[in-house]
Amino acid sequence: MPPVPLLKPDSFSRFQSTGVQKLSLSLLLVAIACLLLADTSINTSEPWQEISRIGLGMLTPTILSAPELFSSLATTLAFALLGVSVSALLGMLLAHLFEWRVVRVVSAFIRSIHELFWALLFLQVFGLSTLTGLLAIIIPYTGIFAKVYAETLEESDQTAYQLLPPQTGRWSSHLYARLMTALPQLIHYTQYRLECGIRSSSVLGFIGLPTLGFHLESYFKQGYYSEAAGVLYLFIAVVALMRFWAKRRFIMPLLIMSILWLPFQTVVNTDLILRFFGHDILPSPLRQYGLSSIEGWQQTLSWSITLWNEQALIGSWNTLILTQIALVGSGITALLLYPLISPLFFTRKKRVAGHLFLVILRSIPELILAFIILLITGPSMIPAIFALSWHNGAIIAHLIGRYTEIIKLRVDSPKGGNLYVYEVTPRIYKPFLAFLFYRWEVILRESAILGILGLHTLGFFIDSAFEELRFDRALFLILITALLNILVDSISRTIRHRLRLSTNPNVQSREI
Repeated sequence: MPPVPLLKPDSFSRFQSTGVQKLSLSLLLVAIACLLLADTSINTSEPWQEISRIGLGMLTPTILSAPELFSSLATTLAFALLGVSVSALLGMLLAHLFEWRVVRVVSAFIRSIHELFWALLFLQVFGLSTLTGLLAIIIPYTGIFAKVYAETLEESDQTAYQLLPPQTGRWSSHLYARLMTALPQLIHYTQYRLECGIRSSSVLGFIGLPTLGFHLESYFKQGYYSEAAGVLYLFIAVVALMRFWAKRRFIMPLLIMSILWLPFQTVVNTDLILRFFGHDILPSPLRQYGLSSIEGWQQTLSWSITLWNEQALIGSWNTLILTQIALVGSGITALLLYPLISPLFFTRKKRVAGHLFLVILRSIPELILAFIILLITGPSMIPAIFALSWHNGAIIAHLIGRYTEIIKLRVDSPKGGNLYVYEVTPRIYKPFLAFLFYRWEVILRESAILGILGLHTLGFFIDSAFEELRFDRALFLILITALLNILVDSISRTIRHRLRLSTNPNVQSREI
C-alpha cells in the first residue's frame, strides 16, 4: 500500500468550526429516530441458552468430513479467482471508455444490484451451475472495477500522457502513459477486491451452490455449532493469510487450477432463456394482453402501483431504516476500534491482537454474521444492525488506523483519553467521514439482501417472489433496489463534495 500523505495538524477548535458537526449530529438524530421505528425485539425464549451452545461450539471446533469441506473451499476460491479476474479485465476495458455517459450509467446500474440478486436471476435459467456463480460475481464486480479503475487512472500522474504526440492512438496512450503509471494502485485494489470476491463466493452457498456458505448455513440451522465453527475458522484463515497465497506469481497457476476444478457442463437451453427474458420477467398484464395492447400497458401501470404500495414501499422503508442505523453503527464501531491498531495508543505487540480482531470482523460476510446472531435473537432488525455495524465498522477502523501511523504528535500532546478525544480523532475525522460515506452504498445493498433472513427489507419480498416463481415481481423489486442504491450514491457524492470530505487521491480512498 502506498504511503498515506501526512495529515495537517488540526486543532480541536478548528474541528468544531467545520460543517462536519452538523452532519454528524444529523446522522445521529436520524439513526435514533430510525431505531425507534425499527423492530428490535428479541423473539427467542431462552437466548442465553443458545448463546452458551454457540459459544461452546466456537471453543470446540471440529471437522467431520475433511474431503467435502476442502472441496467446498476449493470451489469458493475458484469462483472468486475466476470471477474477479474476468471482471477486472472487463472493468479495465470500461474504465478506458468511462468518459462515455452510457458506460457510466451501465456501470452504476450493474454494481447497484447485489451479487446474490444476480445469482437468483441466473438460477432460474442456468440452475445451480458454475455459470450462475460466475455471472453473479462478474456482472456487479465489472461495474465496481470500471468506476474504481477509471478514478485511479484519472487521479494518477498525467505528465507522460500529456506529453504524448497528438497522433498517438487512444489505446496505446492509455496503455503506456496511464496504465503503467497507476499499475501499483490498480494491482493493490484488485487484491483487495479478491478478498471481497471470496466473501461473495461464500455467500452464494446460501442459494445452494457448493461453497463454504452452504455448509455454514446447514451446520448452523441443524445446531451443529462445533462443525460450523470449524468451517468458519477455515474461512477466516483463508482471508487472513491472503498476503501469503494471493501473490502475483501464484495467481496464474491458481487460475488454471480453478478452471480445471469447476465443472463447466452447463446445458444452455435457448428456449428456456428466451422464455425467461422474453416472457417470464414481463409484468403479468403484458403477458396477458400483449406488448402492443394499450389496455395491457394500462393494467401494467395499475399492477406497478399495487406492487409498490403492498411490497416495494414497505421494503424500501425498512431497507432505508436499517441502512441509516447501520451507517451510524458502523461509524461508532470504527471510532471505538481504530485505536486497537494505532501506534499512537498501543505498542507493536499489543496491536497484533487488534489486527487479528479486525480481520475476523471484516472477514465474515454480513449475511453469515447476521445469520449467526439471528439464531440467538430471533427474526428482527437486531441481527442485521449488529452484523452490518461490526463488519463495515471493522473495515473503516482498519483504514483509519492506518492513517494514524504517520501522524506526528506535538511534544505537549495530551495523554490517554484526552489524546483520543482532543488530538487524534479530530485530525482523522474528515477522512473517517469520507470512508463512511463511501461505504453508505454498500451498506444499503447489504441491508436489502439481508431480507432473505426474514427481515422485511426489499430482499425479503424479492426472495418471496422467486420462491413463488413470480419473476416479474422479483425484477420490479430488484430495479427498485438498484434505483435506491444509485440515489444514495448520488447523495453521498454530493455531501462529500460540499463538505470536501476527502481521503486523498490514493488507493486507500477506495479500499472499501
